[in-house]
Amino acid sequence: MKVQRIVANIGAENIAAAKRFYQDVLGLDLLMDHGWIATFGLPGLMNIQISVASEGGSGTPVPDLSIEVDNLDEAAQRMQQAGFRIEYGPADEPWGVRRFYVRDPFGKLVNILAHKS
Repeated sequence: MKVQRIVANIGAENIAAAKRFYQDVLGLDLLMDHGWIATFGLPGLMNIQISVASEGGSGTPVPDLSIEVDNLDEAAQRMQQAGFRIEYGPADEPWGVRRFYVRDPFGKLVNILAHKS
């Protein structure tokens, strides 16, 4: 299993307010917009991304981080074997990812995901 991307997530009620800061001022592009989450970054540069969300999707809280992996089932198995409790999922989401939530050792909620092929 390999980590492919890490994205910071900011919880916010007014997602549109992020446009002025991240898009208009910093010059990032709007890469994804589902209404409840907007991801800003640079096309082709997956290492430059930040998401602003009013919820985590599917009624979940906004996670502190999203980490994309190449093998979600292996990631879930490794988390459980290490004693980390999965708080949500694994679940297939309607926006094309399979994911689960887990807390890191510092209590941060982490969304581990893989895009469905």
